[in-house]
Amino acid sequence: MNQEIKNCKNCKKDFTIEVDDFNFYEKIKVPPPTCCPECRQQRRYAWRNERTLYRRNCDLCGKNTVTIYSPNKPYKVYCNSCWWGDGWDFSSYGRDFDFTRPFFEQFSELQHEVPRMALLNKNSVNSEYTNHSGDNKNVYLSFVCFNDENVMHSNWVMKSRDCADCSYIYEKGECLYETVNSRSCYQCQYSLLLKDCSNCYYCYDCRGCNECFMSSNLRNKSYVFKNKQYSREDYLKIMKEYELSSFIIREGLNQEFKNLIEQGAIHRYVVSERSINSFGSLLYDCKNVAQSFDVDGGENDKYVYSGTDLKDCMDIYHAGWMELCYECHACARASNCQFCHLCYDNMNLSYCDTCQNSQNLFGCVSVKKGEYMIFNKRYSKTEYEELREKIIKHMKKTGEYGEFFPPQIAPVYYNETQGNLYMPMTKEEVLARGWQWEDNVPGTFGKETISSASMPDKIEDLPPARAGGAQAGVSDSFLNEIFSCVTCSKNYNISKNELLFYRKEKLPLPRKCPNCRYKRRFNLRPSRKLWHRSCMCELENHGHEGDCQNEFETCYEPGRPEKVYCEQCYNKEVY
Repeated sequence: MNQEIKNCKNCKKDFTIEVDDFNFYEKIKVPPPTCCPECRQQRRYAWRNERTLYRRNCDLCGKNTVTIYSPNKPYKVYCNSCWWGDGWDFSSYGRDFDFTRPFFEQFSELQHEVPRMALLNKNSVNSEYTNHSGDNKNVYLSFVCFNDENVMHSNWVMKSRDCADCSYIYEKGECLYETVNSRSCYQCQYSLLLKDCSNCYYCYDCRGCNECFMSSNLRNKSYVFKNKQYSREDYLKIMKEYELSSFIIREGLNQEFKNLIEQGAIHRYVVSERSINSFGSLLYDCKNVAQSFDVDGGENDKYVYSGTDLKDCMDIYHAGWMELCYECHACARASNCQFCHLCYDNMNLSYCDTCQNSQNLFGCVSVKKGEYMIFNKRYSKTEYEELREKIIKHMKKTGEYGEFFPPQIAPVYYNETQGNLYMPMTKEEVLARGWQWEDNVPGTFGKETISSASMPDKIEDLPPARAGGAQAGVSDSFLNEIFSCVTCSKNYNISKNELLFYRKEKLPLPRKCPNCRYKRRFNLRPSRKLWHRSCMCELENHGHEGDCQNEFETCYEPGRPEKVYCEQCYNKEVY
């Protein structure tokens, strides 16, 4: 089949289905999509409540537990111990498929009956307030974190320790604060796109650097201050003049760093390293990966957003270690799975929600170690295969087969999800689509016990700590204070471990709540979209006369202030 241009049934914009796309759809026996890639991704966003947490009682043991489901949601929610335990039988909810009704309508009814896990948090110690995470110790209010210790208020942090307010940290980060998109770094703060760096503050796109400050595009440098090389003695002398424990000083540095990123630094049109025939951004060790973002070790993939070790996959969001999968969200260690949500360690699943360690399931919810099941009902292998084909034929007639779960039946509501960050809509717009909106999102206002103006400028100015006891080394009074975010006015507090971290790293107390700090980091990252642009290089020694004429697809939208260079001009200037 040749390339085909189709009109998205949702946004009414044209989109292209390539020949290789048709080959993939034929291989997994699904019809071509009816929605454009962006609308398909929005459907998956609408199913991901990553960081909006509530407390409600477990519907089995009654224990009060942390969960992503608000108390008013009409679902059975079990705490993790109960959900993974043997005190209930998922097959007891099994039911027959009704060929007189649409699939999604029946699936939604099953979702309302079968217990859901409160959140995904496996094999962790003292890490109750985490989601989409596992194998952690002392991790607090952090999301998509694995094999971490002493991490707070962060997201997508792997194999790291002693970090706070960080995003997308890979490969053993340690003692990091407000650091984004970085690998193998130590003792860095307020930095973006670092690799193999230590003691770097307010730095952008630096590698192999040590003791650098307010600098960009450095390679294997030490003692660089504002992109100027100094001796060790002179650099340390300059740094002594900065009172980094002062909030006022830090606010000025934050604005200076913003100006550096927007006006001083050179931006590579996309970040793609050790990748072959791949386009998108933040791609590492990829081969034949297209229109994808935040991917490590992908091969023959397309439309992947945040993925690790994926092969022959398409339309994937936040997933890893998968092969031959399509239209999946929050899945891991899977093979030949399509249209699945929050499913781990599975094979041959279709249209499943929160199923684990299973194979050959269709339309199931919360199944553990199941096989040959449809709507949570067991069948023989022959019965399963025959009924599965009949249901698929029925779904094709109703126009449902080949489509991911609609947001209308998502167990979380749009303003709780990542969709409201990447593709924000108003309540009126959400409801007009028939999607749902949560009016009772967590948060208190007007209960602050101390004003921002009354907070000490320096961490050293905190009241003295109690001499002994459990709170030794911590300013006791500030553990009981309630603060108000200077951006959204939401109340927040500071935990013991958080305050210890600020003291150790000589950081002023934050004036913003954790969510607003997260949004600041979110806004620093490039878009998950490509635009056609020209290189902005005007330097004569880069092999071109006048302006560079190279064109490319970039994650920097036209009109943004950053200086965006093609690969050749970037390499000549940076390396």
